[in-house]
Amino acid sequence: MDIHRLHQNGSEVLIARTGAELQAFRTGGVDLLWNAGPLWPRHAPLLFPIVGGLKQDTLRHRGEGFPMPRHGFARNRDFTWTLRTATACTLELRDDAATRAAYPFPFRLTVAYALEGSGLRMDLALHNPADAPLPASLGWHPAFRWPLAPGIPKAAHRLVFEADEPGPLRRLDPRGLLTPDPHPTPIRGRELALREELFTEDALIFLEPRSRGLRFEAEGGPALTLRWEGFPHLGLWTRPDPGPSFLCIEPWEGHASPADWEGEFGEKPGSFLLPAGATRRWALTMNVRI
Repeated sequence: MDIHRLHQNGSEVLIARTGAELQAFRTGGVDLLWNAGPLWPRHAPLLFPIVGGLKQDTLRHRGEGFPMPRHGFARNRDFTWTLRTATACTLELRDDAATRAAYPFPFRLTVAYALEGSGLRMDLALHNPADAPLPASLGWHPAFRWPLAPGIPKAAHRLVFEADEPGPLRRLDPRGLLTPDPHPTPIRGRELALREELFTEDALIFLEPRSRGLRFEAEGGPALTLRWEGFPHLGLWTRPDPGPSFLCIEPWEGHASPADWEGEFGEKPGSFLLPAGATRRWALTMNVRI
């Protein structure tokens, strides 16, 4: 697998050509990213052209069905490097015959990583080269070690949001589709005390979070601050496990299909339409206090 290394001021980042995936983020001697262990074999996949799942894993366009796996195909495709330096890199994915068999649209997706001090900035840009609107969803899916450092109990961790989050939240059914009923939020004011039982019914999905940033921290341990731009939705997820595992903090534009919805992909709730010839941008930054 083709890997590029960024390094600066004691920070190190590894990015893979496959999926343009962030595979490691180390700073101050602390390894922050999940190691793609047996519990979940990924680090931080990029979700495109869908987030979550579609009913029957089928994208519908002009009455025709196209097979589309959960979270899309970008995470499994080889991107092309367009920039590789010691502190930054950029990768690109364009449509081809294989993508058009699942997603019948031209597109250009650009992913950029840059070290900024001891922090990391991740940028997405989606361009529509066609003369018709481009329907899409996309998002980040980074998994962070939980606990953040050895010797700290998992139950000592919390998320602190930048604003009060009164909820509600949404859940997924066994097919991975969005259930219609809202659920009360476990967030109290701005704080979410993390425990495995929160995730026994899969992800916590916030369709209208007030915050555009949060802090993942534990008393006496590192603190990781995330901020995002352009993403209106947020997912939190793990696979509950009594041992060391991960917490995914996922800014999205888009979400799984509602369980009670069927129709054209361009009209799916949560998706957006990118006008002909247009480009849109999103960003996620990570900063660490050791």
